[in-house]
Amino acid sequence: MAQQYRVKQRGKLLEFLFANLNDWSKKKVKQRLQGSSVAVNGVVATKHDFILNVDDVVEVGVIQKSGTAAQTTQKLEIIYQDKDLIAINKPAGLLSVGTTQENKQHALALLRTQLSRGKKTNNGNAVKLWPVHRLDRDTSGILLFASSKEMREAVMANWGKSEKVYLAIVKGRPKEKKGTIDEPLRLDDKEYRMHVGEHHNAKPAITHYVVQESTEQRSLLKVSIETGRQHQIRAHLAWLGHSIIGDERYGTKGPKMGLHSKKLSIVHPKTKKNLHFEVDAPRDFYSLLN
Repeated sequence: MAQQYRVKQRGKLLEFLFANLNDWSKKKVKQRLQGSSVAVNGVVATKHDFILNVDDVVEVGVIQKSGTAAQTTQKLEIIYQDKDLIAINKPAGLLSVGTTQENKQHALALLRTQLSRGKKTNNGNAVKLWPVHRLDRDTSGILLFASSKEMREAVMANWGKSEKVYLAIVKGRPKEKKGTIDEPLRLDDKEYRMHVGEHHNAKPAITHYVVQESTEQRSLLKVSIETGRQHQIRAHLAWLGHSIIGDERYGTKGPKMGLHSKKLSIVHPKTKKNLHFEVDAPRDFYSLLN
């Protein structure tokens, strides 16, 4: 049976676990966290720097609960497949790649299992895949995998020329109907968040946006990125003053984050053909606009 703890002050999940499970070794606490045995408000959490807010409920000793994306996704939606590349429509709430061998509830592992059913390689092992890029856990949409490390590197070699289009639901209404954010980004390893602005460790990042629709308090943006920095869209839009709905790290906590990878266009490294992948956001994504 799971042990429950209520959060009394804002802080990081791992520090909270150390403080409340003081009769456990730190190694054991980390193993439980990485092994999907900790849940926050009923949703399994594995990130040590996951931010807890006052009155959140932390459970220890749980196994993946019904209703979470990782468990209910029995079969991933494949939107393109050839012998070299596979594109899926990743649901929100599912990690792109796992952080430990124990955690098998992520897109890479689930897709490997799905493709390996009834099909083994010559040496008897499961089908192998390499992630070409990643989406944040709470971002839905197009996620691309390669069937070999060489193919992954070939795609990444021209990644800067690929077209990457997202939908974002943000707070407020941008003053301009369209604009470009050309601000460098640098990762803060301690806070695990991007800082916007000039710095000797910052890297160039360019984000374009167009307002598609607005309500009194929120707006739907079409966003395209020239670069592909970690958390780029989330950090840039927050810097603009219009954080993404449900983005706790750069804005305000919510039940769902309003970010969806809608379109990806690349040139196939082998065939040299233009590949265009496109998938619309789920219905509950658009409900965030109201």
